[in-house]
Amino acid sequence: MDTQPIWFMENIDINGIFCPNKKKNGHLDDKVHRIFKKGEYIYLPEENADKLYFITKGKIKIGSYSDDGREITKTILTEGNVFGELSLVGETQRRDFAVAQDSSEACIITVDEMKSLMRDHTTVGMWIMKLIGSRLLKMEQRLESLVFKDSRSRIIEFIHELANERGQRVGFETVVRGFMTHQEIANLTATSRQTVTTVLNDLRNKNLITFNRRRLLIRDLEGLC
Repeated sequence: MDTQPIWFMENIDINGIFCPNKKKNGHLDDKVHRIFKKGEYIYLPEENADKLYFITKGKIKIGSYSDDGREITKTILTEGNVFGELSLVGETQRRDFAVAQDSSEACIITVDEMKSLMRDHTTVGMWIMKLIGSRLLKMEQRLESLVFKDSRSRIIEFIHELANERGQRVGFETVVRGFMTHQEIANLTATSRQTVTTVLNDLRNKNLITFNRRRLLIRDLEGLC
């Protein structure tokens, strides 16, 4: 199974699009390149949706708030991912928030600049369509999982998803670097931290996985159930 991020499929230099000439007079241009401290919000609901962001370092959580003020985690993105893309399809105000989970860095491009690139380069427009489509499909699959699958199945499905999206094959094993915390996995699978810990420990005891904060090693992806 192809585990390359979607932007590599069209041979597009996404780093070059989002991070052109990062340095200005020997210094980082903060109009193009931003550094965010852990816990710092990149944007909040109801702010203007006029930019897209390309993560060059760190980890960014995308989420929203329910009517009663509870936080809902939609996804956690790492280096090489783009967020804020709904501004290209009519979103004028943010409906979600983006916050740095770790010390993070991102390159920024305005919506007008991105639309101009899409007009001039067909492959860029196709890449954006695939990006938005893949994320909508992922959200639909997540909703179906919440309705039809139990907690253990959702957690194992999430591990498969990580392996497919970020895993690297090493012989018969799969390595996912920068593994998430148990609480982050719980937030993304609508389970509890205790349940995540129980399932992961059970899989480790069966010698199907090993893990720490830096990586997840899946010994038998096919047998992971």
